[in-house]
Amino acid sequence: MPAEVAGESDAGAPALPRRRRGAWHRLWSSPSALAGGVLLLVVLAAAASAGWLYPGDPLDMATEPLLWPGHDRAFPLGSDMLGRDIAAGLFHGARTSLLIAAVSTALAVALGVAGGIAAGFYGGRADRVFGALTTFFQTIPSFLFALAIVAIAQPSVASIALAIGITSWPALARLVRAEVLRLRHGDMVLASEALGASNVRIIVHDILPNTLTPVLVSASLMVATAILTESSLAFLGLGDPNVASWGNMVGAGREVLRTDWYACVLPGVAIGITVLALNLIGDGLAAVFDPREGR
Repeated sequence: MPAEVAGESDAGAPALPRRRRGAWHRLWSSPSALAGGVLLLVVLAAAASAGWLYPGDPLDMATEPLLWPGHDRAFPLGSDMLGRDIAAGLFHGARTSLLIAAVSTALAVALGVAGGIAAGFYGGRADRVFGALTTFFQTIPSFLFALAIVAIAQPSVASIALAIGITSWPALARLVRAEVLRLRHGDMVLASEALGASNVRIIVHDILPNTLTPVLVSASLMVATAILTESSLAFLGLGDPNVASWGNMVGAGREVLRTDWYACVLPGVAIGITVLALNLIGDGLAAVFDPREGR
């Protein structure tokens, strides 16, 4: 019996990479994923080229205050109320906003995947502790929780990323737990147990790869949510004052919104484009990796 199971596993092994290659091909054939990918590449290119195009400090006063876009070729997007170059702020702000979003999402994914797998695979006390933790975190609105953490720890890039990551993991963890419970008693795991595989090997080789689809979809949406959360915190005055970020620019620009709307709208448009790109990619991932698509 074990030999037959092993033979079936070996025979089916090449099919999984082929299915994944086909899924990635369908992903980039998806109009929404393609459009989101192009938009996201533009934002990433802006972040990568910020130091080359605008080598100075984006927080330095570069020209006269409230210079309207198009009035000076050296400052194509104008300046804010302190004379800071808005274009430089947008490019450098992309770095800060994407960095906070990436770090907070990585932290949330690590916590969510680890907690969900532990609860779903081992059950018992681990599942009860997991249930209590997720209930506690989900009782308090995540934005208010993040706001309290940042206010106590003092606003900085590290504290903002930590606060967003700590408050974002429960929803993903519940999703991973549900997937693990579905796989735990499936034929693949039972076959591995019959072959004498250890729990660690089963988790790494059988369960973890099959939870990647919901994790990828959720992670793309979590990055978008993290950007919005960072912007909201900065809008309320809890952004890192020592770096340029889109949220800080929106928060500062609101003071002159009636007369010089561009100072607030331009960084808001940058936030909107990035969030739209990530949501389009998430929609593409959800559609392509939907199990019903492979049937």
